[in-house]
Amino acid sequence: MERRTIGAAALEVGAVGLGCMPMSWAYSGSRQRGDESLRTVHTALDRGATLLDTADMYGPFTNELLVGRALKERRSEAFVSTKVGLLVGEQHIVANGRPGYVRRACDASLRRLQTDVIDLYQLHRADPEVPVEETWGAMADLVSAGKVRALGLCAVGARSHRRSGARLHDGTIRQLERVQQVFPVSTVEAELSVWSPEALEGLLPWCEARGVGFLAAMPLGNGFLTGTLTPGEGFEPDDVRARHPRFTAEMMAANQPIVAGLRRIAARHSAQGADVTPAQVALAWVLARGRHVVPVPGTKRECWAAENAGAAGLRLTTEDLAEVAGLPSARGSWD
Repeated sequence: MERRTIGAAALEVGAVGLGCMPMSWAYSGSRQRGDESLRTVHTALDRGATLLDTADMYGPFTNELLVGRALKERRSEAFVSTKVGLLVGEQHIVANGRPGYVRRACDASLRRLQTDVIDLYQLHRADPEVPVEETWGAMADLVSAGKVRALGLCAVGARSHRRSGARLHDGTIRQLERVQQVFPVSTVEAELSVWSPEALEGLLPWCEARGVGFLAAMPLGNGFLTGTLTPGEGFEPDDVRARHPRFTAEMMAANQPIVAGLRRIAARHSAQGADVTPAQVALAWVLARGRHVVPVPGTKRECWAAENAGAAGLRLTTEDLAEVAGLPSARGSWD
């Protein structure tokens, strides 16, 4: 697989990563596929998808434990990214950015991941009760201590910004500018896909201008852009899509033209001898946003990890990119 070098710390990773969250958090059946999830991690590594993206809150904690089991055998082949800053309560999720907590959380993540160093440590969310510079300073101390190689920041959620009328990532950019004064930001992780392109407006150019890597979360639109979901498909109550406005039967039907466009492009490439899927077209579109961009599609299944990794070899033509640009905007939002 193509390798990409991203960020101030010159991090080298496979062009496509693996999001590990669905293996134990947020999607139906996540807690029932431990052995398959391990095979999925190995499949991704076999195909050069070296960036494994996890977080202490996924599970909570069980996702890091699972990744740690895989790393025990193949640590030298993997680039490990985990996150800090969110705690899972009985009924809600809260932020904790206190320096003492950050230090303890890092040590706990190292134990669960069965490693001596975390390649990329990301701030999952800033704590509104703690200046972000203090949290970032504690994370920087972990780099100095040799426990972490580089630091990243996850973009804040979309709902509050859309309701306020501000550009989606204005708040994230302000945070980035503040923490850059403390310690270099190597990566930003935020949603970016054919049906959620908002990061193109301000956040992606900000990263490109400063040599900051961009990890594209949810590049397959929570599975919608794969073309494997049908309108009216039911989701279990613990599946995040059960509460997502774009996954009502009405909105899934309304957004089918987006999938149809991806299918047309995939069919053109397949007619030339390749075996291309809509998911690979969606990932190739993200890859074409810049050499500093690495999509991190999440999956718990071996077959999809292999398919996603294959997108690194797909090059979209000018015609393809123009067709994607002409697709209708996605319907259904948090507003």
